[in-house]
Amino acid sequence: MAKCKFCNDDINWIKEGRKNQPINGDGTVHKCEQMINSMKSIKKLDRSSISNEDIARYEKQINEKK
Repeated sequence: MAKCKFCNDDINWIKEGRKNQPINGDGTVHKCEQMINSMKSIKKLDRSSISNEDIARYEKQINEKK
């Protein structure tokens, strides 16, 4: 049995399709407030906030052979 790293509750992991899903002991999907708040704080980049030159430079670096 695993523990949730946000709220320390006991959970099990079940694979649904290609993704692992945390499940409570009673069989319901585990979603705690701490986990939801943590996911909201992840920084999201808006494509319009990055200049076209930076995007082109990044793509060039990806495509260069080492």
